[in-house]
Amino acid sequence: MASRAITAGVGIPMIVVGALMAWLLAPVGDSLRPQVELIGSTIGILGVIFFISGLFYTREPVLR
Repeated sequence: MASRAITAGVGIPMIVVGALMAWLLAPVGDSLRPQVELIGSTIGILGVIFFISGLFYTREPVLR
């Protein structure tokens, strides 16, 4: 059973914010472009990890 709070509440917004930072905010500042792309990509990757972990989350441990 998936956790909707983790998947939709944390994972998807982090993916969106990371993508917006990496694609839209990076071209604005030329001197800080690599750092902004790195931070945006990192936020997006963490969002994907939270999204996947939300899909596999269960309240009760599966013992089979």
